Amino acid sequence: MIERDSIEQLKNRLDIVDVVGNYIELKKSGANFKALCPFHNEDTPSLVVSPSKQIYHCFGCGAGGDAIKFVMEYEKLPYPEAIEKLASMYNIHLNYTNEKKGHDLHKILEKVNKFYKKMLDSTPDAMKYLKERGVFESSIEKFELGYAPSSEKTINFIKSNFLSVKDAVETGILGTDSKRVYARLIERITFPIYSHSGRLVGFGGRTITGHPAKYINSPQTKLFNKSNLLYGYHIAKEHIYRKKEIIVTEGYLDVIMLHQAGFDTAVATLGTALTPQHLPILRRGEPKVILAYDGDKAGVNAAIKAAKLLISSGIEGGIVLFGEGKDPADMVNESKIEELNKIFHKTEPFYDFVIEKTVTMFDIENPVEKEKAFNECIKVLKSVSALYREDIRFLEPIASKLGISTAKVKKAISVNTKYSKSDYLQTKDTKELSIIKTLLNESSLIDTVLDYIDEEHFIYHKNEFRLLKEGKTDHPKLLGVLLDEDLKTFSEEELRSELLIFLIKYYSQKLKKLAKDKNIDFKEKTFKIRKYREIIEKLKKGELVTYESFGTI
Repeated sequence: MIERDSIEQLKNRLDIVDVVGNYIELKKSGANFKALCPFHNEDTPSLVVSPSKQIYHCFGCGAGGDAIKFVMEYEKLPYPEAIEKLASMYNIHLNYTNEKKGHDLHKILEKVNKFYKKMLDSTPDAMKYLKERGVFESSIEKFELGYAPSSEKTINFIKSNFLSVKDAVETGILGTDSKRVYARLIERITFPIYSHSGRLVGFGGRTITGHPAKYINSPQTKLFNKSNLLYGYHIAKEHIYRKKEIIVTEGYLDVIMLHQAGFDTAVATLGTALTPQHLPILRRGEPKVILAYDGDKAGVNAAIKAAKLLISSGIEGGIVLFGEGKDPADMVNESKIEELNKIFHKTEPFYDFVIEKTVTMFDIENPVEKEKAFNECIKVLKSVSALYREDIRFLEPIASKLGISTAKVKKAISVNTKYSKSDYLQTKDTKELSIIKTLLNESSLIDTVLDYIDEEHFIYHKNEFRLLKEGKTDHPKLLGVLLDEDLKTFSEEELRSELLIFLIKYYSQKLKKLAKDKNIDFKEKTFKIRKYREIIEKLKKGELVTYESFGTI
């Protein structure tokens, strides 16, 4: 682990304007800087960077934090790796505790990767296979392709280089059974697999000796989890962020050949279906997702499953299916680049694809089957955001495929659909937020103010006040309050006056509501009315009443 003192030293050296400015263009705006937010699509700058407070906040999507948080979000890195990235950028030395196990495991993977790469150069059959598939030398180097020899040679390399056999087993390079230790990859072309942050975590292997298992991956380890990894992402990510597009394929060679042909946003799942664990990676940079799958039955089923997942997650994109036994790698090898370009520009939207494939599963000439198809389509439609369910673009595909009216489709989803303005409309109360902003800027006043108000007094911004009370001042919502130029910061005297007005309004409303309440006991109602009136009278005289004195009312 990185020592806390090292992290603090790094923080003291960082300037948020410099850090953020390394990634996006900033423009001066008064005391702050503004930019188009990289975390959501927008045409008008809503990201504010404050050099005085050393924080950023987007008033469009709510993203916010310090320099480290920005790098975490932009680069999609966990906290320790963002620290290491910044330390590298600013040439700052980090000290670590004695917990170096993770570093030792990465070190073994890196050394074995160099061994595999060296072995590829001396294995003609492996080089011949890659050449026949059309892989250039430059691509071999870019993707660090290698070759895993016999089990004996790999084990000898590990032992002769004084690497821990136990750690090699832990990384998945070696395996064990009751009698022996063996290499997991034998006589296979190797594809090193990196995390999205650029750390080597495992390998994929392709047989060149006709083994029944054409491709295999490293087993599940503390470093390697194929359900949240995408092959080639560490190379493609900058292109993905810039082009706002990601092509998801099914194979290592598809990725390599697509990159070779200029489709540099290509990645691949690791022999597994797209999973919910992949979603955070796919959302990074908000790209359009293109699923490029085989057109056989297995490929279509995988595409349907993946498309349903992406629809329900609100991710936009489309499907491309490759038929006739061809895949993207084959098409690049056959120089069909222009054809590929046209294919990727004419994808079928996820929703339309799923509805079409769902309907074809049933004999809609049969009324019973047609009803089943209708119900299945409605399930898909209900997975779409509530704001879009009644949009003609989502109603029409079902109506068209089943030969029914859009009104019938709309009626089917409206039965159990409830809309709430709170789902998408947030009221902004400047008085409440100005009180919170004042307390954020003048933290010495918080304890005093808490004697008089609590979150129950806030109608619109209870959550923000609760976060303030809990000391979570680095929360994006509070960072947004700090940087909101429409909000005022009160002086101590102004704050007292505002609190009096704020509380008079609150208890006056409580009093009116209580007077109309017919479900409360008469004796209790009379008592509370008297207490509220006493509180309001004191407030009007300029006396702040301690919250504890009326907390049981």
